[in-house]
Amino acid sequence: VQLVESGGGLVQPGGSLRLSCAASGLAFSSYTMSWYRQAPGKERELVGAITSSGGSTNYADSVKGRFTISRDNAKNTVYLLMNSLKPEDTAVYYCNAKGYGVYWGQGTRVTVSS
Repeated sequence: VQLVESGGGLVQPGGSLRLSCAASGLAFSSYTMSWYRQAPGKERELVGAITSSGGSTNYADSVKGRFTISRDNAKNTVYLLMNSLKPEDTAVYYCNAKGYGVYWGQGTRVTVSS
């Protein structure tokens, strides 16, 4: 099983980024997919999740209304669209798959700074 995140980088406050997580080696459409993040010196925290069908999402209060999770089961890919980014969104973002097993990606770094 592989989860490969991409799309991170440096962005100014108020900007946007879209992260992608491409999955292989698992029955993607059977897995709940989540995004987590870990800021320097802090514990990893849940950003949000999307059900296997894509019919339901939930988000941490800190990102609600700014971040959107979506998935394309035909492409085995989950996305995290991040708008109105703040410096406190700076972190390494990880993709997580939960179903018959639990799997993690290697992470992609997002830095929000002017």
